[in-house]
Amino acid sequence: MARQKQESMIQPLLLSIPEVASSLRLSRAKVYQLIDVEGLPVVRFGRAVRVSVIALEQWIEERGKSA
Repeated sequence: MARQKQESMIQPLLLSIPEVASSLRLSRAKVYQLIDVEGLPVVRFGRAVRVSVIALEQWIEERGKSA
């Protein structure tokens, strides 16, 4: 039981595009646009595209400073 709680509390290092879209309250298309146009950093594993949680937080912070 304790192990199940511990595993459920572990935060992922990488997010899928739908997870990023959900966390930012944006559409998947908008997230892909942010990747292509705005330079949102991604990690690619073949065709799989993931966004680092840390890189996402830093990217958002940098955008907030420049706005």
